[in-house]
Amino acid sequence: MTRILITNDDGIHAPGLRALAEAMNDLGTVTIVAPSQERSASAQSLTLRQPIYCDQLAEREYAIEGTPADAMILALHALLKEKPDIVLSGINRGGNAGENIFYSGTVGAAMEAAINRIPAIAVSVAYRGREYDFAPAARFMQSLVPLVLREGLPRGVLLNVNVPQDWSGEVRITRQSSKITRNQLQPGSDPRGRRYYWLSEQQFVEGIEPDTDHAAIRDRAISITPLEIDQTHAPSLEHLSAWSKLLEDSSRLSEAKPKAR
Repeated sequence: MTRILITNDDGIHAPGLRALAEAMNDLGTVTIVAPSQERSASAQSLTLRQPIYCDQLAEREYAIEGTPADAMILALHALLKEKPDIVLSGINRGGNAGENIFYSGTVGAAMEAAINRIPAIAVSVAYRGREYDFAPAARFMQSLVPLVLREGLPRGVLLNVNVPQDWSGEVRITRQSSKITRNQLQPGSDPRGRRYYWLSEQQFVEGIEPDTDHAAIRDRAISITPLEIDQTHAPSLEHLSAWSKLLEDSSRLSEAKPKAR
């Protein structure tokens, strides 16, 4: 029986997670290990200065008082008796494209799984509104998950999937787009006069690169972007190699100079 581990960053009771878990029930044994409350934009952060509490809510369901990455670490190294065949993170409420993958707890949890050499998919509904419909994304995952289990993923690679709520039926394999939002800060002051800022974002609508996740979402197509854990920029290795000698020589010269008294 296929072992499916599900997490998210919207919290264990989030409707997106529940829609995904229900959709996976016919594909294998589902275990849920997720934050006890919303931990959006927590990226791959870890809890290091306080204990990580864990409560079992039901059979194969655990709520973690920590980040999505915390949840993955506890699941893989403490809670599960057997390694899962696949990790699914989501379904997130809102898209995770462009630079948002660096902030996303949804993607962060999938990254943690990939670090542990487990196939992983982060899935989000790319929509900005009040009423979210997770059904199209859940149905799509019923097709994608068996394909990943059958074909496999390269080691150190995870899939970042964005599903438009009004999906046209088209599926694109995309690359991550460049910055797609403009940061906005709304200033204010509390009753004691202490200054604060509300952080939000405004999405760009022009200059969208055609083969990117952002373009696919704009065109109502599902975007599947393969992300790699190894962020080494290979072309720079050769370019920077000459720096080693320069820095070594510079350090020796610095040490050889007499110290001022």
